[in-house]
Amino acid sequence: MANIFTVSKLGYQIDGIEILKNIDFTIEEGEYVTISGPSGSGKSTFLRLLATLLTPTSGEIIFEGKQQNDIPKETYRREVSYCFQQPSLFGTTVQDNLAFPFEIRNQNFDEQKAELALESVDLKSTFLHKNITELSGGEKQRVALIRNLLFTPRVLLLDEVTTGLDADTKEIVHKLIENLNQKKDVTILAITHDESEISLAHRLVTIKDGRMAGVTQ
Repeated sequence: MANIFTVSKLGYQIDGIEILKNIDFTIEEGEYVTISGPSGSGKSTFLRLLATLLTPTSGEIIFEGKQQNDIPKETYRREVSYCFQQPSLFGTTVQDNLAFPFEIRNQNFDEQKAELALESVDLKSTFLHKNITELSGGEKQRVALIRNLLFTPRVLLLDEVTTGLDADTKEIVHKLIENLNQKKDVTILAITHDESEISLAHRLVTIKDGRMAGVTQ
């Protein structure tokens, strides 16, 4: 299977401090890769570089055979979707958030599609009109996640998205992610310390002190 990402000699530094050094990495289309390592090792920085939220200070990122910086950010981010550890919702209601992916594509909001997305993460369709201030942390995380998935991306980057969730909510999110990978061939890169998530992965990659420290199949 073809590589969807090829990363060569990737580095990132800020104020003279090296956060990532000489990262070489490839991921095949449809793979599920878990990234682990100590806190502060550069895991989130790596994912943010892949997401174009940060710009490499050295090396290159190739996405589907093209230099990442040659692809318009708007086009790229529709294909490579990043989910933050702490969900960030905006506007007033859940609908405000789920309408956003349609707006940036100049499409009319599809209420039925949004309701089905809510139900896929065990939230009632009536949540669409709920004020975001009334949502629990787990509900916010699920809304943020499906906001990224109303239009299925090629790659989903997950930065410890299940941290702090209760067991039932975590299981709902696990099933959604597993379904995306196995039935829709979405490539998954997930930072996690959760053993049940690690067991779903095809590969475990460890980053330590800003370097690739090991790969386990």
